Amino acid sequence: MWKWQAEGTAKAVIVLVHSAYEQHMRYAWQIEKWRSAGFHVYMGDLPGHGKNAEADHVHRESFDDYEQSINEMLKLASENDLPVFVIAHGLGATISMNVLGNRKFNVAGAIFTSPWLQLKKLPPKAPNAFPVVAQMTGRRKLDHGIELRHLTRDQFSFEQETENKLYHSVITAGWYKELQSYMKETAASIELYPLIPTYLHTAERDLITEIEASRQWLMKQQLNEFSYKEWKYCYHDIFQEPEKEEVFLATQAFIHTVLRSVGYLIEE
Repeated sequence: MWKWQAEGTAKAVIVLVHSAYEQHMRYAWQIEKWRSAGFHVYMGDLPGHGKNAEADHVHRESFDDYEQSINEMLKLASENDLPVFVIAHGLGATISMNVLGNRKFNVAGAIFTSPWLQLKKLPPKAPNAFPVVAQMTGRRKLDHGIELRHLTRDQFSFEQETENKLYHSVITAGWYKELQSYMKETAASIELYPLIPTYLHTAERDLITEIEASRQWLMKQQLNEFSYKEWKYCYHDIFQEPEKEEVFLATQAFIHTVLRSVGYLIEE
């Protein structure tokens, strides 16, 4: 886990949570943008990802371990005596929804991009298609088949990630089965998520998830303060897209609005 100090006096703290199969270095641009804008940033590789990956790069981690990792980041972020915002992507967004539902931390707001609540992109021969076999072969390996070209139209980002070769989408059948249950339970939850300001970004051309499931989740929460944006033309990794500067500015404006509502003076 790492902390990046804000330039000048910090106005708040950002906890960044990455999605499945990736790692924190894909967020270098976003980390620098938040730090330059006056925010401390906390981020780490989730269990089994990046520098925490197993030698065979197969994802078999417990979802409880994922939640514990985010809990630890929130605990450290809360020690700054500043408002804390969670910005979480993909599967990281789904896990963060559940962590925030535990209400262990006083979070000022949350921003979710392309949460995994219902997948459009399924692994070949997904184990749910063969439930009896899946129960007997939980350790069987399969490739989810998600490639960087499915995530972003930005060729520069694609070439960068190809060089460091830290994106791995091989999983076990048991992990995938747990993922399906986790997404289903999260999508169906109504009273778990706290009443905090929430901004949900989805991508019009998301090849990985069904964006309607994300919109329906947001509508069911009956929040007092929320925003929803479907980014035209964008693929799944919204903060990696050519429109990422616009996405950042929209997210920053949302955070500034929340900070003003709790009495902070914000200089644009």
